[in-house]
Amino acid sequence: MKTKTWHYAALVFLGGCCFGILSTFVKLAYSAGFATAEVTGGQFLLGTFVIGVLALFSKKGKLSMLVCFKLVIAGIPMGLTGIFYYLSLQTLEASLAIIFLFQFIWIGAVLEWLLEKKKPTKIKLASIGILLSGSILASGVFFMESSFFSLKGVLWASLAAGMFALFIYVSGTVGRSVPSIQKSFLLSLGGLIIVLIWMQPNFQLPMSSLIELSYYALILGVFGVALPPLLFSIGMPQIGAGLGTILSASELPVAVILSALVLRESVSWVQWLGVTIILAGIAVGNTKSRDIAMNLEKST
Repeated sequence: MKTKTWHYAALVFLGGCCFGILSTFVKLAYSAGFATAEVTGGQFLLGTFVIGVLALFSKKGKLSMLVCFKLVIAGIPMGLTGIFYYLSLQTLEASLAIIFLFQFIWIGAVLEWLLEKKKPTKIKLASIGILLSGSILASGVFFMESSFFSLKGVLWASLAAGMFALFIYVSGTVGRSVPSIQKSFLLSLGGLIIVLIWMQPNFQLPMSSLIELSYYALILGVFGVALPPLLFSIGMPQIGAGLGTILSASELPVAVILSALVLRESVSWVQWLGVTIILAGIAVGNTKSRDIAMNLEKST
């Protein structure tokens, strides 16, 4: 049976799309009167619960305490990404923060280069350049009526980018032989632990709020905590962190599209141009996965 590498690339692409869904429902939860601690805590609680239930009824491997510990630790960057990004928004406009967060694309390529000695190809470098250009246009930064800028905010957003790139990398390198759903649960558990630690003592989720919040928290948990680690765990080991970060750039186009369709926010033609450029950059970067697939098929 021939290996279909593009299937794995599609899974990683969908994992990025999942993250793009989050901003719209976070805004809806905030407009309903919920605080950041409630939204973030509820997201990780329900997301980890959902993937935990799936893990109970799925294939499981016998894991040592050391492997479990490594996977839980590997999930911490996922939780830190959200924490650092939230801190950046306290002193940066969202359109500026997303640009700095988007630096995870080239950081992922650097991680793969340093840790696995895989030098970025010309195609990958071209793709990264296209994606970064598109992210500037799609963010809408040129249409901001006012802005504020701080080095502190830039630092937090840059740390968020680094943690996101690190999470993408470890999801494809740690525990490769562990069944995907079991691995995803342990990764999500690591994210949940660090979020709960950071939220204390402000994290409070009374039963009266839990029922009302559950709609938003469930969607955020499924698409922000449960699905991305699962999709990345399956696809990332097959395509590598460098291409994985490029495919994960699908996050921003989805965020822009949903903000227009669901929130009815005004999206300028320049932003739509940015979305188109990002998708083109992903297509350029994905030529690598097609080449891999062709080479594997020739060898079988």
